[in-house]
Amino acid sequence: MSATVVQQADAAAELELYLDGLMAREAKRGAPDRLVAAMRHAVLGGGKRFRPQLVVNTAFLFGVPSTRALPAAAAIEFIHCYSLVHDDLPSMDNDDMRRGQPTVWKAFDEWTAILAGDALQALAFELLAAPECHESSSVRSSLVVALATASGASGMVGGQVLDLEAEKNALSRNAEHIMRLQVMKTGRLIKAACEMGAILGEAVESERKALAVFGDRLGYAFQISDDLLDAEGCAETVGKATGKDAAAGKATLVALLGRDGARRQLDASIDEAVAALESFGGRAENLIAAARLMGRRTH
Repeated sequence: MSATVVQQADAAAELELYLDGLMAREAKRGAPDRLVAAMRHAVLGGGKRFRPQLVVNTAFLFGVPSTRALPAAAAIEFIHCYSLVHDDLPSMDNDDMRRGQPTVWKAFDEWTAILAGDALQALAFELLAAPECHESSSVRSSLVVALATASGASGMVGGQVLDLEAEKNALSRNAEHIMRLQVMKTGRLIKAACEMGAILGEAVESERKALAVFGDRLGYAFQISDDLLDAEGCAETVGKATGKDAAAGKATLVALLGRDGARRQLDASIDEAVAALESFGGRAENLIAAARLMGRRTH
């Protein structure tokens, strides 16, 4: 087993323990049992931990040990999980299954799911603002700004609006609109994960720019691979309902370009992401592996 694989496994185990500990802390601080149970269901019920691993691996480029990156990594995972909880609601994507289990609103109810998502969002920013995240208040402030910008109206939330609007507006189903939608809904948060690792490592401007390009192209690749999974995968493997994009008439590059065209776009984006890491040499091995994974995702 390579040192890279061991490091990845150790970091993943550390993250799971940290996330579990934060849920236990919420219970000890007096959060209602039902709310904590729904939050645990949203966070600890599986998941690839792709975004937090990007924070950890990007920070590692600059000598930041995984344990010091955990608050920022958990923060971005909480934002991601909150978004999934809300996206699954009947008023949005109306999904019954997520990560191979009932979605939060199905396991509990709609109001509990909404409030669990709200609580996870608040906890994310609490983690970034706390002194335990980083000794520098400037670094903490930069982390908050990066995550808030990526997850707000001009990022993830705005992208979800465009996605839901596109189901009802055939005029929006063109390449320019689809790329804007995907950049905002999925890409901005993935790019932010890379930027947050660079912020933790107090990287110089040229390094931050290189990682921003990497994150941008990786985010685009991730969304294409997600769309291909919806078109080609089965629910048992993917862990959620598939074929929903086509059934809902959603705007995707798969629908516009066909599967072969979308796969060519995926491969090109992965190559561009890897090329952006050239200046980091062998230190970027984990990040390159994450990019290459996009071309062979099964879930």
